[in-house]
Amino acid sequence: MNPVVWQPTSAQAESSEMHAFMRAAGFSSYPALHEWSIAQRADFWTTLAKFCNVRFSDEADAVLQEHGEMLNARWFPGATVNYAEHLLRHSGDRAALVFRGEQDERQELSFDTLRAEVAAVAAGLRKKGVVAGDRVAGYLPNCPEAIIAMLAATSIGAIWSSCSPDFGVNGVVDRFGQIEPKVLFCVDGYRYNGKTFDLTKNVADVLQRVPSIAVCVVIGFAGNQTLLRTSGYSSWEEIRSRSGPLTFTPVPFDHPLFIMYSSGTTGAPKCIVHGHGGTLLQHLKEHVLHCDLGESDRLFYFTTCGWMMWNWLASGLATGATLVLFDGAPFANDGRVLWQIAAEEKVTVFGTSAKYISAQEKAGIRPVDEYDLSSLRSVLSTGSPLAPASFDYVYAAISANVQLASIAGGTDIISCFVLGNPLLPVRRGEIQCLGLGMDVDIFDDNGKPLRGQAGELVCKQSFPSMPVGFWNDDNNERYRSAYFERYPGIWAHGDYAEIAESGGIVIEGRSDAVLNPGGVRIGTAEIYRQVEKLDEVIESIAIGQQWDDDVRVVLFVVLRDGVALDDTLRQKIGKQIRDNTTPRHVPAKIIAVPAIPRTISGKIVELAVRSIVHGKPVRNTDALANPEALDHFRELRELQD
Repeated sequence: MNPVVWQPTSAQAESSEMHAFMRAAGFSSYPALHEWSIAQRADFWTTLAKFCNVRFSDEADAVLQEHGEMLNARWFPGATVNYAEHLLRHSGDRAALVFRGEQDERQELSFDTLRAEVAAVAAGLRKKGVVAGDRVAGYLPNCPEAIIAMLAATSIGAIWSSCSPDFGVNGVVDRFGQIEPKVLFCVDGYRYNGKTFDLTKNVADVLQRVPSIAVCVVIGFAGNQTLLRTSGYSSWEEIRSRSGPLTFTPVPFDHPLFIMYSSGTTGAPKCIVHGHGGTLLQHLKEHVLHCDLGESDRLFYFTTCGWMMWNWLASGLATGATLVLFDGAPFANDGRVLWQIAAEEKVTVFGTSAKYISAQEKAGIRPVDEYDLSSLRSVLSTGSPLAPASFDYVYAAISANVQLASIAGGTDIISCFVLGNPLLPVRRGEIQCLGLGMDVDIFDDNGKPLRGQAGELVCKQSFPSMPVGFWNDDNNERYRSAYFERYPGIWAHGDYAEIAESGGIVIEGRSDAVLNPGGVRIGTAEIYRQVEKLDEVIESIAIGQQWDDDVRVVLFVVLRDGVALDDTLRQKIGKQIRDNTTPRHVPAKIIAVPAIPRTISGKIVELAVRSIVHGKPVRNTDALANPEALDHFRELRELQD
């Protein structure tokens, strides 16, 4: 069993909202609470809604109606609700949003100001003819205007969808072109790593290629006046109408709220639709119970508007917490900008990616020595598996007193299957627990439950934050194909994972990227954990190459400046892997590359690299932050023997 690296005190555990909810439900342990939450799902979600003060304008006819297969389940049919109403239910002069830029820019909005701004923009949208069901899109950085525009649109019952400004034109058109928005909110430009990027041409191209956009609202974010002076565009000031109070349109529980997108690296991005009620309930569960968020908290997550964690972050407003927003390069200020912000803004819950934590360790940064992080009580990590060594780094270099909550789920469910818990210990290398109401299991290839070894992460019963559907998928054919073909009637998530003896969870990577040399399944994260411990290696990516009627493991490494990949280093890498995993994990080939391709949200793309290596095309490279990196993997001579 993996060692405990953090344990809540009795006072911490007993003062948590999870403890209060557990007692209110009549249980004395988390395993018993979780078992009830999946055995009696209707009772659990009803109890949760009451505990979190969810306001239904019309009460439900039932809690759950199941019609055969899992994807046909309907939660709270007959109920009406509005997501934005719950995010704006707090008032006063306390800070709702704090915005920080990489050059020390700072802006603060109170709850009262936020409510007034949302009312003004919503009134402006209504004057432009926006009604429930219309799509409103954002091509925006992580700034207060993005939150305001989203809340204004969803308060009306319009459907919000967003991309970050670092998406290329094709990436934006691939997404917004499918959903045909009526309104586009955009910026004149954005700043990253000390540079300003002009979006004038990008926005003009998007408008030309997405003819459904009737209104384009330009926010002067980068001080570029070109778009603001162009005929046919509206300014942020012009869309804000001071007439009319803040009102909310009650919509059915499953009325579309957000349209999210798959990465789009293996085809056109899938347009995943999430509903008002399911998103609200699931996020309240995760924020209030699993993260213990409340009015005294200041929640930060490093994200962009093109990643689901932005939507997850925004929902924190429903708890009364202050959101700390950041837009820019996370490695500004010699890699320290986020810790500077965390200290200055007294962040209590700090969210980031596993890759960021690993990169901080590689850079030798020790925030504990440079910043007052005494307010920090929890560090959240997602995006990819968090290596055991990163647990050591957090407790040695960030704070010995924080709850380190690795979390995993995805855009598909706009939430988590597995995540943190203020009642439980943190064990090195493990995610703390299965989420309440999520009937998660691990299956083998034959659909049988596995214990003590890795397999496919599945969910065996419906839950409220399942997608309402895919856009323009009337018969649910693409929806069914995406999640329910592997094990009929059961959600297969695409993660390769293991439930540990402790009850914690270890994610070994994406199951579609699992390596299979000699018929033995290997999660790529098992290799990355070992290789990236070496000082010489910055990062790595592993794929399976078809070879001699089998699969051989190929490892690509990005090395530190001045380091060459010679036989000595290859042997060192191989020994590190062999000594800490198995001989099967040792790559047949180890090749140095200057960069590894990533999605715009920062995830490495094993499938795209595998396609390139096998001479197959990679579609929609606009979904990549650095598509030029794929060129390093084409027709490699080292892979011909």
